[in-house]
Amino acid sequence: MLKQLAPALIFILALSNAVPNFAQSSFDVVEASISEIQSALERGQVTSVEIVDAYLQRIEAYDKQGPALNSIMRINPQARQQAAALDAERAAGRVRGPLHGVPILVKDNYNTSSIPTTNGTVALAGFVPNANATQVDLLLDAGAIVLAKTTLHEYARGITTISSLSGQTHNPYDIRRVPGGSSGGTGAAVAASFGAIGLGSDTCGSIRIPSAFNNLFGLRPTKGLSSIHGVIPLSHTQDVAGPLARSLDDLAILLDVVVGYDANDAATEVMQSNPHPRFRQNLTSVAVSGLRLGKLTSAFEDSNSAVTGPIDTALEWYEDNGARLIEIEIPELAELLSASALIGHEFRPDLERYLAQFGSTDITDLADIVDNGLYHSSLDQGMTRSLETELDEEAYAAAVAARSEVLAAIEQVFLDHQLDAIVYPTVTERIAFAGDPQSGSQCQLSAHSGVPALSMPVGFTGRGLPVGLELMGLPFQDARLLGMAYPYAEANSPRQAPSSTPPLQSGLAPAPEVFDLSFSAQGASVEAEFEYDLLRNELRYSVGLGDGNSAEVYAVTLMIDSEEGAGLNEPLVYNLMGPDMSDVSGSVFMSPAFRSAYEADQVYLKVFASGMDVEGVAQRLK
Repeated sequence: MLKQLAPALIFILALSNAVPNFAQSSFDVVEASISEIQSALERGQVTSVEIVDAYLQRIEAYDKQGPALNSIMRINPQARQQAAALDAERAAGRVRGPLHGVPILVKDNYNTSSIPTTNGTVALAGFVPNANATQVDLLLDAGAIVLAKTTLHEYARGITTISSLSGQTHNPYDIRRVPGGSSGGTGAAVAASFGAIGLGSDTCGSIRIPSAFNNLFGLRPTKGLSSIHGVIPLSHTQDVAGPLARSLDDLAILLDVVVGYDANDAATEVMQSNPHPRFRQNLTSVAVSGLRLGKLTSAFEDSNSAVTGPIDTALEWYEDNGARLIEIEIPELAELLSASALIGHEFRPDLERYLAQFGSTDITDLADIVDNGLYHSSLDQGMTRSLETELDEEAYAAAVAARSEVLAAIEQVFLDHQLDAIVYPTVTERIAFAGDPQSGSQCQLSAHSGVPALSMPVGFTGRGLPVGLELMGLPFQDARLLGMAYPYAEANSPRQAPSSTPPLQSGLAPAPEVFDLSFSAQGASVEAEFEYDLLRNELRYSVGLGDGNSAEVYAVTLMIDSEEGAGLNEPLVYNLMGPDMSDVSGSVFMSPAFRSAYEADQVYLKVFASGMDVEGVAQRLK
């Protein structure tokens, strides 16, 4: 006989979660777009101070507590003051544009002259540069509020976002895993609605990978489309900088502000003769019917099937709506990419030039950093090699020249097949667990040629991990890439908020749900206590034999009854206690399917013991 017990719900409001003196508003910032925020500000429904406070409450609840994403390096202590000044401007009739009074997040390798800029390293922990990055100045002029600086993979030299200054950042869709990198803090924070939008940088995948891993849109722009002045360099030739966003409209709004010529960045000279892309205006300018998409065969052949499944479904949508998919290869691609790598040549001189230009006196060169061990151990090999390697002018010139060969090969494939874009997985492997290396990046093709590439979300693996599809175009076709992605995004709504950072309740994170269960059947007695922690996506348990137990209990398990009334003979999903055990505790990391079943009251405790039929006895969990 099945016995259903009503759960005892215990909500514990931890004092450490309380954030005093914050303005409260009925406007919910979770997943709020820039246009929605701006509309609410225009109607007087909310103020910029209240928007800032709402994001700060979420950061307080979720960044170092709860799921502990660890995506924020520093909060801007002047954010509320700046918001109040922008509210006053609005009240006086001056609105600078769609970003007026909107809080944004900035990767901590962008110069901010009022907040330390650390590059994720203890070497620069307190360094305040003498000037803002160009993009930061443009955004401040547009009325944006720099709410916080985000974590990054130290020196931007990696794609898992770990550093000596901030430690490991976690993925909000699975906190056991990495958020991508190097802009992983921006990716995780934007996905968790810690700000309206965020800035990242991309030397080889550092915008696109965290976008793919956090169910976001991220554009690596054409080299020279926007300035990298004041962004701590990894390789000035390969470096680009730009936004990661929850929607294409948000991405377009920010891109429209930051693109253009900058006298401080020679690469942007090309914008003297190229028109402004007008990203937002052109979002709806591309029809899917008639598009010719080149499917890079080698990238798909090397991909995990869990990743290619959602991508193939997305590409089928394009085909169903009139696009043509064409299998393509780029001749001698591996050799071209290997010959055109520049990070090894440019990192040391670029970093040392930056330190001198922006006023670093405590740390003046790479030797200061390496000789004093001022970096995370995971960077040891690369940092030591960079210090020991002298610039070989001939080899450097050859690598720069090879970039032109990569671009020519790409342009030839576009010409031969009359392509609108080349498509491939942003990353061909599933998201790695923290502490493990991440493989499968497809970053080099765009990075080594200077052409634009957009990572767009296309769904999730069976384990609930986000998957990104990359669209690569010809130089200065950036806006067209967004236009190609826009119809898919509108029709399929691929963006889903992570469960680990839900809306706050009266300014506080939801408390765990705690309940007891007593099982008694055919001489077997089991007592259990469960705690469902949505923020960490865990079901914690303590299970023991009851005082009246007279049977040999072989196993205490969990199962899902996927079809109500269909019987309780579904396969088991978790074992909580095995033979010869009387008292155990632990936790279950909940898959999306298991979490859904739990929330639908479809999870059962099933006990196997002497005296029972072989199929055991089940009891609803709550």
